[in-house]
Amino acid sequence: MITVSAFRQVPPFAQGLVRDLRVRWALNEAGLAYRARLLESGEQTSPAYRALQPFGQVPAFEEDGLTLFESGSIVLHIGARSETLLPSDPRDRAHAITWVFAALNTIEVVVQQLASLDLFFADQDWARQQRPGVEKRVRLRLSELTARLADQQYLEGRFSAGDLVMTTVLRILRHTQLVEEYPALHAYQTRCEARPAFQLALAEQLGAFQS
Repeated sequence: MITVSAFRQVPPFAQGLVRDLRVRWALNEAGLAYRARLLESGEQTSPAYRALQPFGQVPAFEEDGLTLFESGSIVLHIGARSETLLPSDPRDRAHAITWVFAALNTIEVVVQQLASLDLFFADQDWARQQRPGVEKRVRLRLSELTARLADQQYLEGRFSAGDLVMTTVLRILRHTQLVEEYPALHAYQTRCEARPAFQLALAEQLGAFQS
């Protein structure tokens, strides 16, 4: 049985955003059963957990003696077993993988910076001074992503792991109206989040916080 680590509790602003959501979604798209290992407060610093995830983050992935960390890596590992996530055609698969890296290395970098300023340092003068420049960079990336998406339903015409990871990155901006300012991008995010596998993954993550 696949085991995915997740936090038992996080602050309300993080619920529905924690990165185990990506892995849960990928597993649901692939039709693979799993169980969640819910970490109690402070458990992520234990030597036992650090042996699985050296940085004390979630998710960690375990299956038949294999342990993995980093959500993007885990999604790609799952995708190798799912035509939905990583197409069998080599060119299509390469494109899907490229979008996974674009989501994490190009879009999430600036999106997470803005979220950190807003959610953790909003009352700090230095953060208020930095925010306009950071928001400008976010808007640039969102406009570039919108231009690339154009009138397509998905980034490469059909849903893949690239869309899965990109959608979870865009969700980080939910405390703002930035995505909504780009109608095609907002429609794209809404379309991806309407997938049954996402809805199930979200319910599974949020359900743990209510237990």
